[in-house]
Amino acid sequence: MKMKVKSYILATALLLMTGGCSIMQSDDPNAPITNPPLKIGVLIYRFDDTFMTEVRNSILAAADSQVIVEFADSRNSQATQNHQMDKFVKEKVDALAINPVDRTAAAGMIAKAKAANIPVVFFNREPVADAMKKWDKVYYVGAKAEQSGTMSGQLIADYFKSHPDADKNKDDVLQYVMLKGEPGHQDAELRTKFAIKAVEDAGIKVEKLAEDTGMWELSKGKAKMSTFLGEYGNRIEAVFANNDDMALGAIDAIRENGFMADDRIIPVVGVNATASAIKALKDGTLLGTVLNDAVNQGKAIYAVAHILASGQTPEKNNIGYEMADGLYVWIPYKKMMKENSSVVP
Repeated sequence: MKMKVKSYILATALLLMTGGCSIMQSDDPNAPITNPPLKIGVLIYRFDDTFMTEVRNSILAAADSQVIVEFADSRNSQATQNHQMDKFVKEKVDALAINPVDRTAAAGMIAKAKAANIPVVFFNREPVADAMKKWDKVYYVGAKAEQSGTMSGQLIADYFKSHPDADKNKDDVLQYVMLKGEPGHQDAELRTKFAIKAVEDAGIKVEKLAEDTGMWELSKGKAKMSTFLGEYGNRIEAVFANNDDMALGAIDAIRENGFMADDRIIPVVGVNATASAIKALKDGTLLGTVLNDAVNQGKAIYAVAHILASGQTPEKNNIGYEMADGLYVWIPYKKMMKENSSVVP
């Protein structure tokens, strides 16, 4: 039976030593509860990440009244996440959903889950293929980062071609800066690589003026962009950001440094299509973003974890999503601009 009423957080920050937890159950007093109810432990690398907050909310919205979903905030610490996993294993949860702090730690987490016979669905940060093959009860839900990079590049390429004045120095070369996410994160690396490849594939020559990491954060994106503007100023013809928070930080820096005037506009693109980014699209300050579908990712994460907790094998007919190689659920990206900013799920 699906919840017909609003979910609520039963407790927050239960244990500081575990980085903070929250538990979800239905507040419907008449909802039938299995005895004991199924329990899914969900590990999130950071609760204060904007996109992961949207994924977490989607998991909550999808949750079944017969299932307890407990979240743990790993606070961007793999050591904390390992401790949290140990806690869930000790509690003998029926399934784990893990957004790893460090994707290279996945193999050890899989070994631990296998020893306890607790199936796992990883999400958002994809373990290496060899790790995924270590057990037949390991799955992944996410989106292909190279697709988001390609779409980001296409947004800039289309703008550059349709706005001759975007080539400020008239040298037929796109001078750009890049705000990367976390170093070594597969999404950051692939979004960066494929964004520029898409521009070049469109027949546009490029010159990288600067590149630095903003660690997915608005404040760091703003600081890095302020530095770029101080060094390159109006030479910057485009800003690529691996996510929306950094893109919005870049826009703040552009505005505060006096580069928001119509004759000196710098197009900025991000990734995720968060609520704040959609507002910026509608305001015209953000050129474009790429929808990283948090709603469907959350639904798919819950569906796979629930099926695993029930002792079944995930497949399209019981989770509602296509699966690749019997292991992966890929949620497609979508280009977003002002014109279609009202169609976000």
